[in-house]
Amino acid sequence: EVETKNEFSLRILIIGLTIGLLGYFLKLPNIIKIVLYLISYGLLLYKTTINAIKLLFRSRTINENFLITISCFGALAIGEVLEGMMVVTLYIIGKVLEEKAINNSRKSIKGLLDIKQNYANKKEDNEVQKVRVEEVKVGDILIVKKGEKIPLDGVVIKGESALDTSALTGESEEVNVKTSSKVLSGSINKKDVIEIKVTALYEDSTVAKILELLESATDKKTKMETSISKISKIYTPTVIILAILVIIMLPIFTDVTLKSSIYRGLTFLVISCPCAIVISVPLSYFTGIGVASKKGILIKGSTYLDNLSNAKNIIFDKTGTLTTGSFRVESIDISNDSYTREDVIEILRKGESFSNHPIAKSILSLSNKKVNNKDIKDYKEIEGKGISFTLDDKRVLIGNKSLCDCDNDTILHLNIDGVHIASITINDGIKENAKETIEGLKKHGIKTYMFTGDKKEIALAIGKKLEIDEIKYEMLPTDKFSNYEKVSRAAITIFVGDGINDTPVLKRADIGIAMGAVGQDAAIEASDVVLMKDDLSKILLAIDISKYTKHIMIQNLVFAITVKILILLLSVFGLANMWFAVFADTGVTLLTIINTLRIMKKYN
Repeated sequence: EVETKNEFSLRILIIGLTIGLLGYFLKLPNIIKIVLYLISYGLLLYKTTINAIKLLFRSRTINENFLITISCFGALAIGEVLEGMMVVTLYIIGKVLEEKAINNSRKSIKGLLDIKQNYANKKEDNEVQKVRVEEVKVGDILIVKKGEKIPLDGVVIKGESALDTSALTGESEEVNVKTSSKVLSGSINKKDVIEIKVTALYEDSTVAKILELLESATDKKTKMETSISKISKIYTPTVIILAILVIIMLPIFTDVTLKSSIYRGLTFLVISCPCAIVISVPLSYFTGIGVASKKGILIKGSTYLDNLSNAKNIIFDKTGTLTTGSFRVESIDISNDSYTREDVIEILRKGESFSNHPIAKSILSLSNKKVNNKDIKDYKEIEGKGISFTLDDKRVLIGNKSLCDCDNDTILHLNIDGVHIASITINDGIKENAKETIEGLKKHGIKTYMFTGDKKEIALAIGKKLEIDEIKYEMLPTDKFSNYEKVSRAAITIFVGDGINDTPVLKRADIGIAMGAVGQDAAIEASDVVLMKDDLSKILLAIDISKYTKHIMIQNLVFAITVKILILLLSVFGLANMWFAVFADTGVTLLTIINTLRIMKKYN
């Protein structure tokens, strides 16, 4: 549709310009020349004039359409026919190219907008019927063939295949699925036919939520965009008043002729067109949001994209965000020859069988044998330190170095009757890229926090390993909320959570980032930024895109405003003609568009 409109505009432009040039260069009677000029200007300016009149009557505001209309008809009236035609010609070409640039930046999001499969192959009584996705119910069985998108969220009940989830996560690596694997709508089946059982209606599916998010993303404007919209309503009438003053005052106070002052006033109007300023801000943000979406980062609006570059604090939830939530025993170092590895594992498993702590679960997973803990006596949990119990009349301690009176920094120790028996190294489940992400955030001047409901010793051990600035532990969800309020008073603060039990804080945060949130309803609804893949480094990428987008936008504004002010001053003193004006308007607009496309190039 956009291409059709552009093609039509260009056809009208060629016809109008040809008629005008014939009138200008052919030796014809004046009356015929005037008729050809009027036809030419009518064709060239009809759309601009209609838009100006509509806006004037509907919103009682005037914009660049009004300025161009007055300038061009004014140029015709004072005999500057060719210059008037060139102004509107270049203005139309600029608008066509501007539309094309916006359309190109939309293509960054287009891949995501194409994730919807409009039909589903529904299996019923051993027959397959093609139905609309909106008609499918929870529990229906669907056939997904090679090359088709998965229409709705579900579970594989038959077959094995590989799925392309790049439209959802931004990652090109295929995901293998088999019976009982969860699959998300929008993924593309790359190999064999699979059967899935539907687990969510279309309106509750991953695809529907992502599309809804994307459609509303560019509607949320930043303060800068809103300010420019407000200023432009005052700016244009002010420019017209100044142009009238130029026309009136110059003949009175100088020896400039009336015709020359009108020409300068009209040139002043063309230069003053705020096209470059008005387009550069939303186009920059739109491009930034599009680029981020292509990388698997969904940003719900330009306000949040802008705020990412201004953030001074970032708070991480621990479990599910910085860590996987699961611990694993990496090694057991025995320091007493009286005990074998099997002896140590048996004692550890007996004691930890009474605990629900994640570390206890990792100890229990060391063997598949059933635990016999009937010979355990006097079991106690020592808060923040570990456990103690009696086994075969021996006093057993399992816990940190403080409890076991040991100098070794290993997270867990076994002590029997005051003698150190073994040190157990536990993999704390810290996510890949976590440390590098924290380091990168600090380079951006962002203070890091960790909020967790976990025990003190675990929280401090992980916080220390990641070099997080401030750690708060043993917190309830309400504690996270109230502590967020304290941190965020001074500056813009990001909260990063896994989107399940952090929904209240994600919703409250200046910027709520949901980690690895594909398919998580609460995360998509509550957060402002959704990372489609469980990858902490995407936070740094989102901040980088935000900073670069703002950098480009400021470049555009400074360049546009500087050129306009310079040429405006030249026009008042008669040193700038309509050609200068065209550059100050259309030329500057095109240069800002080209500069904005650098955002796409940088992250391509």
